[in-house]
Amino acid sequence: MSVAVVVWGDNGALVEGLERLRGAVTVVRRCAELNEVVALAQTGLAEAALLAGDPRLVDAPVLDALAGCGIHAVVLTNDPGEAERLAGLGATVDSPGTTAQALSDLLEMLAAGVPGAPARRPGPGGPERQGTRGPMGQERSSPGPRVDSEAAPAGRTVAVWGPTGAPGRTTVAVNFAAEAALAGQRVVLVDADTYGASIAAHLGLLDESAGLAHLCRLADQSVLDTAGFERACSAVAVAGTRLRVATGIHRPGRWPELRPAALSRVLGFLRRQADVVVVDVAFCLETDEDLSFDTSAPQRNGAALAVLEAADEVFAVGAADSVGVPRLVKGVEELRAAVPGCEPAVVFNRVRASAVGPSPERQLRLAWERFGPEVRIAGFLPYDAAAADLALQAGSVLAEAAPNSALRSAMATLAGAGPRRRPPLLARRRADLRLQ
Repeated sequence: MSVAVVVWGDNGALVEGLERLRGAVTVVRRCAELNEVVALAQTGLAEAALLAGDPRLVDAPVLDALAGCGIHAVVLTNDPGEAERLAGLGATVDSPGTTAQALSDLLEMLAAGVPGAPARRPGPGGPERQGTRGPMGQERSSPGPRVDSEAAPAGRTVAVWGPTGAPGRTTVAVNFAAEAALAGQRVVLVDADTYGASIAAHLGLLDESAGLAHLCRLADQSVLDTAGFERACSAVAVAGTRLRVATGIHRPGRWPELRPAALSRVLGFLRRQADVVVVDVAFCLETDEDLSFDTSAPQRNGAALAVLEAADEVFAVGAADSVGVPRLVKGVEELRAAVPGCEPAVVFNRVRASAVGPSPERQLRLAWERFGPEVRIAGFLPYDAAAADLALQAGSVLAEAAPNSALRSAMATLAGAGPRRRPPLLARRRADLRLQ
């Protein structure tokens, strides 16, 4: 077997040693810039990359781009801190003082995927971990970002998705999170909508910091920890309880900041910080970028796909009317095609007899059984414009603005909390500042 390797950095003695071995490893190109390494990886010229330059310049986007091309990256460093950071980002770390033969053997094992071969070799101070599967289905060796309590039990991730046409995704996500928090669970609410993030507006938060983008930056640097999480995610008081909120990008043009690989690392971290992570995602699942670029391209919809692939449960929200139901039928089929293995649960929103006829829930069940994919119906949310408008106007949740409404009761049932009544008077007091 021959292993083609591209090299970046000035470690002439080691590279020359590899060439003198005349073994399976062949150095096909020496690169002056990291971008050149990524470009060569995208052409399929190489099977591995040896990064011997300044390790501080090797970041998550570079390693993720190489991993996406199936390239195994080996980074050389003697710095324990850099070794730990790079190991957390999925690189195989080795010492610049290693022998050419040992490095050749390592590259061969990585390229061949030999059973028992290390997903990455620990550098000084860097723990060894096993590989995982990346957010878009590629094999990755990254375990996610550094965290303070890796032994903590992981919570579940709930993604709230729906087809185009504003079927009420954000309303469901916000109130589902609130009901889960009222049930005594630790909840993080995430706005990953790259087209129209609006969770901050729903909760009355004057937040322009884009907490989720900040978390992704920390994950890219492999420095995401509990302190950074608490700085980036507001603690919001709702109906006598609290939940953490990672606000979305306030301008759609900032979507490249939510890289799928970084977002997957963030979700993995949040699962260890909360019992439930509720994520509001955009409607679009298309990957047209693949048709416009000869090489890999940034994907605006990659954030939604990464969330849906990582989710333990997906709610597909659709409007219960003659336009919304056909859209939901087609949307669920597209979702299952875009994310193999995803089995969403359908939520009909704005259910009313005036739109679908007498006994609307029965009519919707019959219509779905006849025309819809074979996925379960998770719930029916009644049309209650007064309650929804009151909550939106107050920048609050249904449990606080309209605690006795039928819509709130249905949301509590959907969240698994059961029907709930009005919270105590003290819990209903609105604070002018909702941040902790």
